[in-house]
Amino acid sequence: MKKSINIFLGLTALILISGSAFAGFNPTKVPSAKASVNGKVLDFQSGETLAGVAITVEGTDTKVYTDLDGNFSIEGLEPGTYNLVLSMISYNSSLVENLKLLANENEEISIKLDNIR
Repeated sequence: MKKSINIFLGLTALILISGSAFAGFNPTKVPSAKASVNGKVLDFQSGETLAGVAITVEGTDTKVYTDLDGNFSIEGLEPGTYNLVLSMISYNSSLVENLKLLANENEEISIKLDNIR
């Protein structure tokens, strides 16, 4: 009887371990398509690129900053319509409204910020 209990417990453990190894595995699940937006931020008057501009995607926790050449990239967004808020010290904040992002497409935009006078 003791031997049959040990075999039962061993088989139960094996089933639990093998079941957890495949947890979350769904061969019919297709990865969802993502959207992205890239762009450049420029000074309105001079046309020079602006480094360090904060770009926030409204309704998400996504926030990126422009690089030294004024470029930014936001990837991994669900397809849909978004608002982008741009802000930088000494510049007026800017709102890009209703930016429509499609699945598996990369939207390219250019934005000019006006400095505070």
